[in-house]
Amino acid sequence: MADREIPGVTEWVMEMLDPADLRPAPPPDVEMTFTLARVASADVNRALYAAVGARVCWTDRFPWTFGQWRAWVERPELGTWLVTAEGTVAGFFEIEAQPGGDTEIHLVGLTPEFVGRGYGGHLVEQCVRRAWQRDRLWAGHTGPATRVWLRTSTLDHPNALANYRRRGFKVAEETTFTKRVPDPRLAPWPLPRDPRLTMRPTKEAS
Repeated sequence: MADREIPGVTEWVMEMLDPADLRPAPPPDVEMTFTLARVASADVNRALYAAVGARVCWTDRFPWTFGQWRAWVERPELGTWLVTAEGTVAGFFEIEAQPGGDTEIHLVGLTPEFVGRGYGGHLVEQCVRRAWQRDRLWAGHTGPATRVWLRTSTLDHPNALANYRRRGFKVAEETTFTKRVPDPRLAPWPLPRDPRLTMRPTKEAS
């Protein structure tokens, strides 16, 4: 298990310049709820990053320390939504309010149990709707969104590009390159501290 050079990786920058361009997706056959995380948690975001992204080579954050995760999620510009369905976590997305009205969807995806059930279009639609409402839902100090954008690549889910197009995104840039990808089965994220240093023996019940 080691890094591997993947040649011919194509990456697309996709954008939407008007909320009227968003095209709805067919509704899922189960109720899905989308909840803004009001308490920032590095543990939750990095766990979901692994659960959702490992199968599609989300590995760029593997080198991040716990401190870097905290610095990322605790900014007021970043909004994280937790998606639930059938009593469990079904996915999540991260949206960043950037200067000048740019609003980037950094991550959006389903947990493995919900992949392949036709829910991806609805997930992206709901994510984009919230991206356009950034000044009302979170990051109100940054002003309204004027552009919603994201990056996807050939390492992402095979249906990702088509899904984004169906929701109304257009390709703004395209690049092809060789990318070094760590083994997605590894998740080298240490805990913020060694729990053994704070554990105390408990007395046995009599």
